[in-house]
Amino acid sequence: MNQPSTQPVRYQPLLRRVALLAGISFLLALLLTAYLFDTQDQFFSRLFGAFFVFFWLLAVTFLGAVPFVTWAATHWFGASWSDAAAAPTRRKRPLPVPPVPRKPARATARLNPTQHP
Repeated sequence: MNQPSTQPVRYQPLLRRVALLAGISFLLALLLTAYLFDTQDQFFSRLFGAFFVFFWLLAVTFLGAVPFVTWAATHWFGASWSDAAAAPTRRKRPLPVPPVPRKPARATARLNPTQHP
């Protein structure tokens, strides 16, 4: 019996991501539909439409576009380009400036406004 040479595909992480996206999509759709239309006529059909739109947009973005950009950066520009993180630049601390000595305030007599010449 011949064994396939490819590794088995693990669906557990993918299903977890899809379930998370579906939950977020349902929550966003429920909040949007309840805010805009309350629970009046055609609530469930509007909820289904909003859920479908949110799920489609999130799924295409996070399951398609983001992994493709990561793959393309690694394969087209090289692994060193995508893996090399910019080293944080260390800045020297500024030298502490000694406080400027203040002169004590002189006590001056206030002039009475009625005594002006």
